[in-house]
Amino acid sequence: MTLHAQSAAPTLQTIEADLPAGTVLHLWLKARTSGEEARLFVTVDRSDVADPSTRRSEEFAFFAVTLAAGGRTVLAYDAATTALSIAYAFQPETVLGEGIHVLHHGARTAPPQTPAGYHFRPPFGWMNDPNGFGRFGGNAHLFYQHYPHGLRWNTMHWGHAVSKDLIRWTHLPMFLFPADHLSESDDGRGGAFSGSAIPVSGLEGEEIRVFYTEHVRDRQPEEQIQLSAVSRDGIVAGSSETVLPLRPDGLNLTVDFRDPYVFKGPDGLWKMLLGSRDRTGGVVLLYETADPLGADGWTFLGIVHREDGFGMTAAECPCMVPLGGKVDDPNTRWALIFGLLTSRDVATGRRNLTSVTVGRFDGRRFEPEFEQELDFGSDAYAFQAFVDGDEPVGIAWLANWTDFSRKDDFPTAMTLPRRVLLDGDAVLTPPVAAAESLRQTLLDDTALAAGERVALGNGAVEILLDLSAAGAAFDLVFDHPDVTLGVRLDGEGLAIVFDDGTGKVPPRYLASGARPSELRIFLDAGSIEVFADNGRWTGTKRIPGFSAARSAVLTGDIAAAKIWQLKL
Repeated sequence: MTLHAQSAAPTLQTIEADLPAGTVLHLWLKARTSGEEARLFVTVDRSDVADPSTRRSEEFAFFAVTLAAGGRTVLAYDAATTALSIAYAFQPETVLGEGIHVLHHGARTAPPQTPAGYHFRPPFGWMNDPNGFGRFGGNAHLFYQHYPHGLRWNTMHWGHAVSKDLIRWTHLPMFLFPADHLSESDDGRGGAFSGSAIPVSGLEGEEIRVFYTEHVRDRQPEEQIQLSAVSRDGIVAGSSETVLPLRPDGLNLTVDFRDPYVFKGPDGLWKMLLGSRDRTGGVVLLYETADPLGADGWTFLGIVHREDGFGMTAAECPCMVPLGGKVDDPNTRWALIFGLLTSRDVATGRRNLTSVTVGRFDGRRFEPEFEQELDFGSDAYAFQAFVDGDEPVGIAWLANWTDFSRKDDFPTAMTLPRRVLLDGDAVLTPPVAAAESLRQTLLDDTALAAGERVALGNGAVEILLDLSAAGAAFDLVFDHPDVTLGVRLDGEGLAIVFDDGTGKVPPRYLASGARPSELRIFLDAGSIEVFADNGRWTGTKRIPGFSAARSAVLTGDIAAAKIWQLKL
């Protein structure tokens, strides 16, 4: 091999690590110039192992290398001819507990530096919708829309992480790849888009079956079709097969046909929801199959719900979970949750709202009883939930498409995971109980309530407020270096006060008429989340940049206030 010749090049780059036998390397590289060859040399204890190469120059090509022997491993390449985007290593037998070891990520794909951050972020690259959120084999699995080679939206993959408590996550190898022809250039023509996951019985125990939308721009007759794949090891998906190649006929649907959410219905059959749109607004489609593996036999049952509020176009990322009862109990009510794409609340200027409708569901028909907004901050999009034990929990993308530009890097996080509860005619979404385990140090339990300014340490904090009476007015103002930020309760309701200083009139993040008695406010690098009265009113706002709030001051009639420093 020509490693020794390459070592004389002034542009030689090397990455070294001590790796055991059986280690798998995942590598992405491309040629710097069209027509040239990109090549990377892998040695272990100076013995040649592999030299993956490609002439692809528009997008990175993927390679997997398994080390038969362990030792000092060197990855070497000439940076003048070869670009390396990502390199990580893992042991297949232990990766679910240990995760991947990132050896290299390029400058274009580097994650933000948030050492005190406690929200889920990918180890590199772009992230948006949560996918396949569920618990399998004792671990909670979070899949997500992912582009590994930059911080901008592009050809979609599925990233992957696991957790025991839904708070502390271990990053796993790339789970699902787009079709080969979609990975030949970085033009964002399509990829493996949003979907869900279910447990199924396999020859060697429980397996994970995932469902997702394959989108290919301008493909005929369908841009969006539904595919499925099985993972037997819980680490990587197998080959994909088409399960729904066409939209249902006769409904005058647009090309929108996406985001399959599969769940067990009250009749014991697998159901699938899909988001779509007709000429009057968003619709949620319902399918079912009698196949216990969910592999085929999917039959269209009809439009299960219709929504045309706030000028929306398509219904996106639908999910449905039972509330406060068993799946097969006819008295159990169900929550249907979905995003209202392009919606705009005229009263506040907020965009891309998320709706939750509660009603009765018998497996074929959904009878709505009441509807509410899921998040008054509107930066908790593509919310996906599953029943974890006895109750549903969900998570969302902590961002809003209104703030997104394909011309700018847009690093994002996931929200704190949230319980989904029914209290009379209201859906509550408080944080999961494990969020309390983030509390490390009590910073203050007297000064903030007394009206004094309190320093917030590294800015990763939880603030607990007990009001003197329900609806008692207060104004909590944060000293933040980049934005105007605060939380306010007055006669209009509960609001997140936010202005990014660009001169544009910001939306009003307002829960109109809210009169809470207690609040939990989570601040992190790049976000604020407000949970009032156990999540009766929940508001989420992404903050551009990653500067920390430095201090807080509170005015109003407050019975008690505490500030906790948080840490993973």
